[in-house]
Formats: sequence, structure tokens, C-alpha cells
Amino acid sequence: MSAPASHRSNATATAPLWVIVGLVLAVGAWMLPVNLTSVSPALLRAAGSGTATLGGYGRDLVDMEKIGPAQLVLAAARATDDPRAPMLASAVQQALQDQATLVPWGGWDPFLDPLFNLRSNSGYKGSTPVLTFFITEKARTALRGYLSGSGSQGVQALLKLHPLTKTGRFVPAAQPGGQPLDALILLTGLLYQGERLSAPLQRELRALTDVALREKQLGELEPFCINLLSLGRRLDWTQLSELLRRTDSVKTVGEYAHLARVAPNQLPLIYAAALFSDSSDRVALYLITFGKAGLDDLKAALGYGQGAVKQLLLHQVPINRTAGGSFGSAAELALKYPQLMLALKYIGYFLGVWLVLRGLDRWLVAPGGAPGMPAAMGHMKAGMLAVLFAMLLVVVTEPFLLKAAPPSEFQLRLPVLVAISNSPVAPPSQPPPTMDTSTLLSIGFFAALQVAMYFICLLKIREVARQPLSPLVKLRLMENEENLFDGGLYVGIGGTATALVLQVLGVIEPNLLAAYSSNLFGITCVALVKIRHVRPYKQQLILEGQIGAAPVREPNEPSLSSGRSSAAL
Repeated sequence: MSAPASHRSNATATAPLWVIVGLVLAVGAWMLPVNLTSVSPALLRAAGSGTATLGGYGRDLVDMEKIGPAQLVLAAARATDDPRAPMLASAVQQALQDQATLVPWGGWDPFLDPLFNLRSNSGYKGSTPVLTFFITEKARTALRGYLSGSGSQGVQALLKLHPLTKTGRFVPAAQPGGQPLDALILLTGLLYQGERLSAPLQRELRALTDVALREKQLGELEPFCINLLSLGRRLDWTQLSELLRRTDSVKTVGEYAHLARVAPNQLPLIYAAALFSDSSDRVALYLITFGKAGLDDLKAALGYGQGAVKQLLLHQVPINRTAGGSFGSAAELALKYPQLMLALKYIGYFLGVWLVLRGLDRWLVAPGGAPGMPAAMGHMKAGMLAVLFAMLLVVVTEPFLLKAAPPSEFQLRLPVLVAISNSPVAPPSQPPPTMDTSTLLSIGFFAALQVAMYFICLLKIREVARQPLSPLVKLRLMENEENLFDGGLYVGIGGTATALVLQVLGVIEPNLLAAYSSNLFGITCVALVKIRHVRPYKQQLILEGQIGAAPVREPNEPSLSSGRSSAAL
């Protein structure tokens, strides 16, 4: 056997191995728990492994005599089916019995005890909204007397808001009916004095207060007071204090008040997530962005543990529930080196697809490569196809890459006042078009059809090449198969027509991209078959046919022209 024949035989024998290795590599890349625009459940499980659970965190709150926050964490633990929820429920129940007089305030607070004697019977049972205590005349008089002796300039500035008359939607605190605003000013001062506010929130409130005093109107403090009113009517003293310790801006206070109004039944989950992650701002941003779907993702992360919640809120992306299983060690590496693992995943897609394409090419076409084509050119074209198919794999495995998040149900919606004028009113902005799952599946199905058609054409070319016939006969057979080689166009047109009909009938979502992608894939398939395979093979057959048809002349046989010259002589 000659060396080229031996090389072709070895290439054919190893082609299935190439395909198997490529498939294993692509599947292994798919199983890496790292994504570009989402996070996988496997990564969250790894992040939450060994970290605190809601049940354990709630028990710590009970031990610190913060009964109010512990009650909300208990409700969240039950909602996430935390296995330690029964143990926490027993601890909370025991605390409610042992410290019944502290329950209305949410727990023991030595800062508040001199003012209200927390262990005395307040007449309330269960967790009581803090404004219930502060709205009375007696409580406001006691608070004002206590805060007036404060050495804090911020507290003194807040007390100077009391005489303001330009208070927006509030009745001025110094006038009849101004008890709510007066109670809110005193509540803010007490939180400020007791260092129950985070440092950034405290600085922002001080700046807003200075502006209000300078302009002699409540101004930007009015929305904060409204939001504090909303929270103060739902949370007890300890619950409110613990929340504001983890809140860094007035904006987040407003977002939490909004969430408490639009999703009151989910308040325990939202509140527990803020305490669990130690960042109210990230929780509010996540929920305002992703709405109810984001709340479901946050609930799932709460079930995995504290590390999972922090990981989800750090990336601010949804959970990819369609991701496959993964190796435990891969999840640990993805947590430590996310960019590196993401690069390895995409490289694995490319190499896997390239090996599969090269293996099928050697297996189904001529063993030595495409007829009449240099090996380097074959590698380059296989690489181009591998890039295209790897990009398709990335799109399929990243459902949120082309599909934007739906409008959030928790989005803040402010009333818009439209002035009457001669200028036309601009139409409301429409959300950008997105690709849903059915569109991606349709595109993938049409692409798979054309890939199958591509390899059917390669099998036919190989069948013709293996027949023991002359080059000119093989050329005629190739010409006879022109309809088959154009089959990609027929399949593409048929797919487009079928998709349009199904869209008209309402079977699938209307999307012209899904329909016309079939035609585009068909054109691409036929171009690859004819330019890469049919044309070079026909060229080879024509050259072989011309060489075989040329007459062979013996070396000593005189030519016709030389015979005529001899006769002339």
C-alpha cells in the first residue's frame, strides 16, 4: 500500500474518535457552571455550601433578643422549606413567652428603654408598628424633650424642621393635624441619635435637612418622610432599625417602601434577604429590575444559604434554570476564577465543534479531505464553521443573552403630568424586541435540518467518488445530482413557508426572524456544498478526464509534420 493510501486509511479509522472527543469536549464545556448573563443553580449551591442558613441566622437573632426580625426570618425560612425552621420556630415561641412585654417593640433595646420603659405593659400584643407608639402626644413630648438635649448637630437640625410651613402633602408639624409629620421627624431624630442609620444614609439625610432649612421647605425630605411613614406602619422598632442599618441611600428606603406596598405578602422574604445579605440596596435593585421572577430567584438563593444570596446579588443576573449538571470541583473553580472558567467554556465549545466537524468531514467525505482541496484550506473552513456553530451554542445555552428581562412588576411608576401645548406629544417608548424561547428553538431546528442536508450531500459525493467508473462518467453522475445539491434551498424555502403559515394560524409566536432564518440557512448550506465540495471535485474530474483522453505517442514514432518534411527533401 502506498503512503498516501495508508494515510487516508488511518484518517478514516480515527475519524470516529475525533467525533467522540469533540462531543465529550462540547458536553463538558456545557456542564461548566458559569454563564455570561445568568447564574446556574449549581454555582449557587456551591456558594451556599457551608454558609449560614435562614434557620441558623434567625436563631442568632433570637439569641441577641431581636425577636421582631427573627419572626420575619422565620416566615422566610418556612417559605423556603429550611430544615432548621422548626427549631427556629421553637426558639421564637419560647422568646415570645419569656419576653412578652418586649415583643411589641421587636426586642430589647437599652437605648430606648429609658424613654418608654420597654418591660412595662404597653397594652399591645405581638409585633407593633413603631409609629403606633410615636403618634401619641405623650410620646412626642417625651421624645422632643429627650432629643432637644442631644449634642448631635444632625439631630438638632432635624428638630428645626418642626416649624416649617411648606411641607408638601403633609400638614405642617406645628399645626393641628400635623401629628404624622411631627412623629416622623422625631422618629428620624431618634434613629439618628441612636446610630440606627448606616453612615451613608445618615450623611445623605443630614445634607437634605440642611437644604430644607436653607430653603425653608421640606423639599426632597418629603418623599423620604412618606416612605418612612409606609415602613413605620408595617415594621416595629427593632425591625425598622435593623433594616436601616443596612440601607445606604434615601433611594433604597423609597424602594423598600414601594416593595412593601406592592408585595406585602412577600415582605418577610424581602426583609430577610436584606438582613441575610447585609445589603438592602442590592436586594432592592435586584427586585426592582427583575420583578416577580427575581423574587422567585431570590427565594431559591435563600434556600441554598447566605453565600448563595450574596453571589446572586453580587452579579445581579437571573438564575438559568435550564443549565445542566456540573462537577463539584468545577463549581468551586468557577467561584474563584469566573472569567477564566467562562473563557474555557467558550473555547471548549469551539474545539468540540471543530473536532466534530473535522471528524465527520474525514468520515463521510473523501478520507484525505475534500477532493482537490489543500488540507490547510479544509482546516480553515472547518474553523469558520466551528466559530458559527459555537456562537449558536452560546446563544442556546445563554437564554438571557438575546432575550431581555420582561418588564418588572415592581418597577416604580410615577404619575406623569401632561401639559397642554401645541407641540405633539411624543409616543411612549416601546421596549426593544426580544427573542423568546420558541424563536430560538425554531432557529435551532432549521439549522439542524440544514446540517443534516449538508452531510447527505457529502455522502452522495463520496458515493460517486468510490464508484469504479471513468472520470467523465462520474462527472455526468455529479451533474445528475444537481437537484440534490440544491436541496438545501428547497428545504429552506419550505421551512420559511411553514413557519409563516404556523404564525398566521397562531401555533407559534409571530417572528419573521425565525421564518426567514430557514431560508438563510438553506442559502448557506447550498453555497458550502457547491463551492467547497462540488466545484473542486468537478474540476478534478474534468482534469482527470482530459488527461485520460489525450493520445499517447511512442518516442520513436515520427510525427506527421516530420514525415512531410522528409518527403519534401
